[in-house]
Amino acid sequence: MDEFDFDTLAVRAGIERSQFNEHSEALYLTSSFVFKSAAQAAARFSGEEEGNVYARFSNPTVTAMQTRLAALEGAEACVATASGMSAILSLVMATLQAGDHIVASNGLFGATQQLLGGIMSKFGIETTFVPATDIAAYRAAVRPRTRLFFIETPSNPLTEVVDIAAVAAVAHEAGALLAVDNCFCTPALQRPLALGADVVVHSATKYLDGQGRVLGGAVAGARAVTDEVFKFLRTAGPTLSPFNAWVILKGLETLRVRMEAQSATALELARWLEQQPGVARVYYPGLPSHPQHELAMRQQKTGGAILAFDVEGGRDAAWRVVDATRMISITANLGDTKTTITHPATTTHGRVSAEARKAAGIGDGLLRVAVGLESIEDLKADLARGLAT
Repeated sequence: MDEFDFDTLAVRAGIERSQFNEHSEALYLTSSFVFKSAAQAAARFSGEEEGNVYARFSNPTVTAMQTRLAALEGAEACVATASGMSAILSLVMATLQAGDHIVASNGLFGATQQLLGGIMSKFGIETTFVPATDIAAYRAAVRPRTRLFFIETPSNPLTEVVDIAAVAAVAHEAGALLAVDNCFCTPALQRPLALGADVVVHSATKYLDGQGRVLGGAVAGARAVTDEVFKFLRTAGPTLSPFNAWVILKGLETLRVRMEAQSATALELARWLEQQPGVARVYYPGLPSHPQHELAMRQQKTGGAILAFDVEGGRDAAWRVVDATRMISITANLGDTKTTITHPATTTHGRVSAEARKAAGIGDGLLRVAVGLESIEDLKADLARGLAT
């Protein structure tokens, strides 16, 4: 499939028809697979012969989804997992050991911060968090046992844009891997591997599905990395179900169309918000006012579909904006065709310490909007009600 463009890969990559020659990808709901002989069973279990063995680590529908996403990211291989967080966990557990060290941007999603900075410390893996856009800070944080750099760009929720190529250079100089959470942009808008990253992680729950239906995750990149992740998944079992893989597989078909449409609406909404009384600041990479606007326009195809803005008056004022909405969904999920709004300080980053939130720039007046496919005029009207208060 190497000769095909992105849009063709999105609808054609990973298809392997059964004996029935179905046109739509088949859904294989089975926990196990039958072998022709005892010898074949032994060969499959040992890895001498390729083929499906047990649905904890091999299934045709899951394989199709992995193959398609790898093609879209320009990756050698991909391993699908049960969720975005299980993808990050699988990557860390597969590539690191006790005594190793991670350098991570401080603008990560709240659960990712807790996983890297809290849970992994119990297993002897330490993490140093640095300002997301300060390349010198990444270099200064390197230790002899630094094995992984982990960044999220654009960041959640402030949409900070990290220079992937620059961080990749620092990581490789230190002999470490660079992992990029590509959840906000997806390969439709940004391809980190082409910029020097070694591995990409996804919460497929978000834009890859695109309609808020199922949970899923993925690790894509060099086969040397994904092979280790597969070994962990095979034994530990943070497995993506065939049904969820099938839903995500179909979601990938419309990925670019959705991302471009939602990004265009997000840009218009961001411009409108900058003009509204009571809005102290808007965070959106597509705006010239964004600190990393020029980098974003080089590194991404658009500004993306996520924006955030500070409301004057702190938490009470921000909550009034949220509570005044009548159409926008009040939920912390994102990547849906339905626009969502959330108050990060008390939801996605509510379990992060106040000090960590302050360091990441997440104040009590901050709101995050994940723009869907509704009318821009309806979105403006829905937000205007709360801003008027």
